[in-house]
Amino acid sequence: MTPVPRPWALLAELTHACPLHCPYCSNPLELARKSAELTTGEWRSAMRQAGALGVAQTHLSGGEPLLRADLEAIVDAAESAGIYTQLVTSGVGLTAGRLAALKAAGLRSVQLSVQHADAAASDRIGGRKSFADKERAAALVRDAGLPLGLNVVLHRANLDAVDALVDLAAAWGADRIELANTQFYGWALTNRAALLPTRDQLDRARETVERRRREGGPELVWVVPDYFGGEPKPCMGGWGARSLTVAPDGTVLPCPVAATLPGLDPPSLRDHSLEWIWDRSTAFNAYRGTDWMRDPCRTCARRDEDFGGCRCQAYALTGDAARTDPACALSPDHRLVRALVDDAPGGGAGPVPEYVYRAPGAGPARSASSPSDADHRA
Repeated sequence: MTPVPRPWALLAELTHACPLHCPYCSNPLELARKSAELTTGEWRSAMRQAGALGVAQTHLSGGEPLLRADLEAIVDAAESAGIYTQLVTSGVGLTAGRLAALKAAGLRSVQLSVQHADAAASDRIGGRKSFADKERAAALVRDAGLPLGLNVVLHRANLDAVDALVDLAAAWGADRIELANTQFYGWALTNRAALLPTRDQLDRARETVERRRREGGPELVWVVPDYFGGEPKPCMGGWGARSLTVAPDGTVLPCPVAATLPGLDPPSLRDHSLEWIWDRSTAFNAYRGTDWMRDPCRTCARRDEDFGGCRCQAYALTGDAARTDPACALSPDHRLVRALVDDAPGGGAGPVPEYVYRAPGAGPARSASSPSDADHRA
């Protein structure tokens, strides 16, 4: 029997609470309530277990992790376990004092989310005024001497602003900017019709990234969109191969949105050790390796490279998590993706729908008009 590989990355979703309401958020529609969140002691135990299991780095995320009053204690636990910590934040609520305390506890770097290079457009996408908070947060991180990265989720409303976003990263002193095209899960799936870009937008943005890389400046990471390339991305580097996610309530998942899949019976840290979950749980073994695959994946030369693509995307598009990811050009269901792209609103198929903003409570609750095509340009 092939030994189970050890994980090296942990996404710690400390809370689903967030001051922003981004329509592309991958959090589930049923957001975990504060009363269900892991306690300080439970998160500290999770970090100790993760370190013992081999985890080398963790993204402290959410929601907005700064809303956890015990964030410093969680950072300290990760540092004590030998885990590199990166704070993934909207920047809202970050102060010099809080950042100093986090740095003293062992925080190693900060990734700041940015919605647009234009303040008004950024605030509109995020569902509230926050651009000024982000600019202040970037300055605080720079002054604290911590590495700063920007993360931008790209979609129809900001793909034409890539040049301006790279300029913003340079002006704010960022070492790195991750330009990640929207993955359609959670709230992003609800808003897919409003977020899907056109092929022309993607082509222009890709050309801009290539040009800016040649010109130098902050490191540019371009995360290609699943629906347009014809080649699926390996799901989290392989299901149960490299990373794991701990949700706010202690549910442990092979990827952040795997809770949507039927039959996984995702385990909880409140019931099992992290080692047992990684090695023995149904959830982590369901799509590990290649034995579960059907054709065309089973006989594909790329099966050990892309692992059949994303299980959650396969389920979202076909209702069967074991099918080949329809993003793959070889998938018998690829027509589903082609139809979505060809019929994208604003590309000749009708007006762009309104956003349904991420909101507390059960399911979509808030909507507002999406920016017009004229607002998409920097």
